[in-house]
Amino acid sequence: MKKRIAMLLTMSMTVGLLLAGCGSADTNTASGASSAASSEAAASSASADDGKQLVYAVEAGSAGEEVALEKGFRVNSVASQADALMEVASGTSDAAIIDLLMAGAMIGEGTSYPNMIHTEELTTEEYGVGCRKGSDLAAYINAVFADCYADGSLQTIAQTYGVQESLVAQAPVQFEASEQDGDVAYIQGKGTLIIGITDFAPMDYKNDANEWIGFDADMARIVADKLGVQAEFVEIDWDNKIMELDSKNIDVVWNGMTLTNEVKESMQCTNAYCNNAQVVVVNK
Repeated sequence: MKKRIAMLLTMSMTVGLLLAGCGSADTNTASGASSAASSEAAASSASADDGKQLVYAVEAGSAGEEVALEKGFRVNSVASQADALMEVASGTSDAAIIDLLMAGAMIGEGTSYPNMIHTEELTTEEYGVGCRKGSDLAAYINAVFADCYADGSLQTIAQTYGVQESLVAQAPVQFEASEQDGDVAYIQGKGTLIIGITDFAPMDYKNDANEWIGFDADMARIVADKLGVQAEFVEIDWDNKIMELDSKNIDVVWNGMTLTNEVKESMQCTNAYCNNAQVVVVNK
């Protein structure tokens, strides 16, 4: 009896092996698919868990740098948002965090970086112009914004640079000059409005004639004209913008500046004039 059971067990094992051999291709395929799915899931999980290990190129002193540090990202701080895109293009950073308005002008089909896309918006924010703390120039600029919005010229300039969808409506403003030692009188006395900027399309950038143009540059010239002075553009280290302003090396910071808490505490800011966001940019 024991011999018969042993023989039956042997036959059963042999048949099992033969069946396994016959079905090996399907089994391996199923196993491979399962393995691939597991790998994808693992990769997805790793991406979520290890995302902070990616290197994000950001402009030093920018809202992009601020949000990256808040999220605990590894950052590569560079001089400008344009440099951040160059870091991604060269492969020295995995991604860049830049302004949505700049992304619209600089990445995608027909731009300098056609093979880049933005993946997610990390913030929602607004642009404003920064003046010295207590300066009456901010109120003067608010009045110009309001007048230009009312007569449609603000919208026309915005359309020229493709930022019309981001415009913030401007309520009427009545400007009242400071009674003493106001910035408006100071600027009119010296005959120049010195505008602190960086190379930041579509807000401030140079055309083929080496002239500063852009939505912010054009609006700054309108303010200078209304003040009866010349507009002078000075490129600054964005990380030092508050120091440049306080030392009177410049009269205003006008360069798609996000109204962060630090900015609002350190400067006299205008009303918001454009909506914006910080976005992650990667190669396709």
